[in-house]
Amino acid sequence: MKKAWHIFLNALPILGMIGLIPLIQDDYFLALIDLVIVIISLSVHYERRDISVFIFGLIVMIVCEYLFVSTGVETFDRHILFGLMPLWLPILWGYGFIGIKRGVKIIEN
Repeated sequence: MKKAWHIFLNALPILGMIGLIPLIQDDYFLALIDLVIVIISLSVHYERRDISVFIFGLIVMIVCEYLFVSTGVETFDRHILFGLMPLWLPILWGYGFIGIKRGVKIIEN
């Protein structure tokens, strides 16, 4: 039960960012809010290599989302980054990678 609670706590910033998507229509403002959530989350709890994992997730998911959208597998109504995907999406994915890293660490311990 303790592991599940820790995983849930690590997922809260991600759930918050997802919850804001329908509420904030301005993609630039949403991206800014997501960055603030990431910065606050990392200042509250920082683990070694979190920034590297965030940047890796951000870059990898920009490439993946670009491929998905350009091949027609995915579509978005909100196009900002490269004219294909919402600006906030790679930020969400980047922090999602941190959440996955932490979740795996919790499960392994």
